[in-house]
Amino acid sequence: MAGKVALLLWAQTLGLAGAQTTQLLVEPPWRPAVPWDRVTLTCQGLGTTGATTWYKDGQCWWLEGPDHFTVTESGSYQCDRPGSGLSPLVTVSDGPLVLQVPARPLLEGDTVKLRCRCRWDLLVTEVRFYRGNKELIKTLPRTELSLSPLHLHHSGRYRCRVWVNSGVSRGWQESAPVTVTVHEVSLSGVSVSAQPPGAQVALGDCLVLSCAVAAGTGPLSFTWHRGGSGTLLGTGPNLELRRVGDSDSGQYHCRVSDGDSVEESVPLNVTVLVPVANVTITPGPLSHQVHAGDAVTLRCSVQVGSAPVTFTWLHNGQEVARGPVLELGKISVGHSGTYRCVATNQLGQDGHRVFRALSPELALEVTPDSPWVTAVAVNVGRTLLFLLLLLAVIGGCHCWHRAAARKPQDRAPTGVPWSCHTSGSTSDQRRPARIP
Repeated sequence: MAGKVALLLWAQTLGLAGAQTTQLLVEPPWRPAVPWDRVTLTCQGLGTTGATTWYKDGQCWWLEGPDHFTVTESGSYQCDRPGSGLSPLVTVSDGPLVLQVPARPLLEGDTVKLRCRCRWDLLVTEVRFYRGNKELIKTLPRTELSLSPLHLHHSGRYRCRVWVNSGVSRGWQESAPVTVTVHEVSLSGVSVSAQPPGAQVALGDCLVLSCAVAAGTGPLSFTWHRGGSGTLLGTGPNLELRRVGDSDSGQYHCRVSDGDSVEESVPLNVTVLVPVANVTITPGPLSHQVHAGDAVTLRCSVQVGSAPVTFTWLHNGQEVARGPVLELGKISVGHSGTYRCVATNQLGQDGHRVFRALSPELALEVTPDSPWVTAVAVNVGRTLLFLLLLLAVIGGCHCWHRAAARKPQDRAPTGVPWSCHTSGSTSDQRRPARIP
């Protein structure tokens, strides 16, 4: 869809059912177009974009031109593409007053507004609308006429008149007539199908919608719309969204016309699945503590998306690695912090970025009290205890040797109890008692 909205101006000659004809699309989606709206014309048809021939006021104007351009001059424009022929006519009016109608097929039951617009910012005090020669509303403070809901009798030629009260221009001004055609809904069995089935598609993938008619004969024309705005997305029985974006979700329907009647399909709900990046850690949950020296591996995956997917790892907001797996190995306290991965997908040679998914943050806290640290502490404690015991033994042996090295006179006699010592002189006390 390329994000661009354009409006189809109905082909004057309808091709066979399903056949593609050259279409001329205009943005903004109003007819007649006015150059002060900065109008863009786009030619759609078979062949290459460089093979477009443009015609202005019935004369060849631009050979081998681009498929689109911005209008700077008023006039009648057509384009030609080899293989699909000449497009319908688009009129760009540069008049001072225009009455504009939405440039899309108008169906019974639609809500339509006609708007009366002045080229310059003039002071308008009165607005009148006409269908044919019949005046619909004498005075209207607004410059829009609402036809809601549309009926077949609303078809006809409309014009507007305004009373301009300004120093430059004063008096009545009248627009050129514009034709409003209300189409009857009489075809039956218009339905929309999707590929992939279910109209659920991943961001950046391709979605193809197909419009089919169960009952209806003659040449058919197809238009595609989204929601209730009636904005045209494409023509033909198929609508291809090559790279869907997250804003492409919504209800899509097709309108089929045989030239006399128009029928609209039941809306099909299209859901664009936005990718979500997930981070897992081995071992453990998303937010937890690990021990220094543990082997930690982070893995990133995408729930929805198409290959090739590029993964980028961030540590505390800074890029550290790429790839779906981040091997931290035996970690240290410096590995603490937040981790997250960014998943991106690029398709096509133009490097168009389809999606960018950011995973939740993973909080990793590395603690130094690992089993290895505990084992070292236990072994160190045992070694210190052994050294203390060894020092105690050495100290005991040293004291024993000192005691053994004392003089004999300093030691008490052996074999004789101290209680048997006499109380005589010192020499007597040192002699043992005689036994009579």
